[in-house]
Amino acid sequence: MPTGLILMKWDERLGVSILAQHPEAIEVTSKTLMQIYSTHEYSGESGLISLNVGAMNLVSYYTGPEIGVYLILALTMDEDPEVFEDGLSDATRLIVQNLDNEAYKPLIPSIFQRLSVFPKLTEELKTAMLFTDSARRMVIKRLQEEGSILKSEISVWLKDQYREGFADVEGLIQSLIKDSIVKTRSVKGSPSEILYLVNDIFITRIPPSDLIRGASSRGLPQELAEDYRENVMSFFREYRNTDEDNLKLLNTLLDPPTYETLKLLRQAIVTRDDLEKLQKKGVDDVDAVLKNLWDAQMILVLQDAAGNEYFALQSNVKIEKIFPEYALDLIREQYSLKSISLQAALEYLDTLKDEYMARFGKKRATA
Repeated sequence: MPTGLILMKWDERLGVSILAQHPEAIEVTSKTLMQIYSTHEYSGESGLISLNVGAMNLVSYYTGPEIGVYLILALTMDEDPEVFEDGLSDATRLIVQNLDNEAYKPLIPSIFQRLSVFPKLTEELKTAMLFTDSARRMVIKRLQEEGSILKSEISVWLKDQYREGFADVEGLIQSLIKDSIVKTRSVKGSPSEILYLVNDIFITRIPPSDLIRGASSRGLPQELAEDYRENVMSFFREYRNTDEDNLKLLNTLLDPPTYETLKLLRQAIVTRDDLEKLQKKGVDDVDAVLKNLWDAQMILVLQDAAGNEYFALQSNVKIEKIFPEYALDLIREQYSLKSISLQAALEYLDTLKDEYMARFGKKRATA
């Protein structure tokens, strides 16, 4: 597990300047920080470097000269620095977006916590982290509307959207490729490569159906089973799927102690004593976790005649990547508006076909 995090900036007058570190006790010498700066400076590009200095295994992500921020993670000697690249890229973008008035400082402990668990993230959490990143979400939203975008246009558009403080467009695009959201293709007559949307992200709340059906066998007294069902049904009568609500859900999931508690609540209806047992899994503040879940409208509390409280899932969350069937209509629309050339449209159809066959072809062949 990583042992510390340092946020560094290069100042032409003062040299290396530490903006934040966590925990405070972490020590990296000025000589080592200069070595990190020099290694990045040699390449002259944004991105990742790693180096071993004595007993230290360090990995650093650089935004590029426009912003000049370095996010350095101290690892144990047996950890692979490259495993943390996407996590550091996401964290750096979040920090850059909050540089004004040092708004990034309160975020550093939670960023370190997320990075610490990054190599072990479930597919669900990786997708949540992808969508909560504002820059990647903006690109996905635009692709949902247009289907394809020139790679060169993305760079200009994002920098215009952010005005100041956005860097490493190439890293963002590469992360979308690695996450199988887009594919890039070179098309004859096109001024640059084209990004094609090949997977979309679907997010929604869903009722905890298994818990409702088997409430009495999952820890809830039989006399409270009907109350549980009615509470859940009442919530979903009013529920509307919105981007604002989805982001609230995803940010709730990305808090490690809260997610650990959610994993238990997906399996059973529990008491306070059950929740306290999660301390051995890193849930040190049960009250804070319960508040997170309550504020996100994910749990409810049921009480029996003796006053005993039972914590139950009110709404679960479903996150998955889906094949964008609607892209066929987008291709037709964009071509009719002459927003996409015939060659680019045909290339997109071929790319979607390849993606579809890779995902569903074998299933159909064995059906």
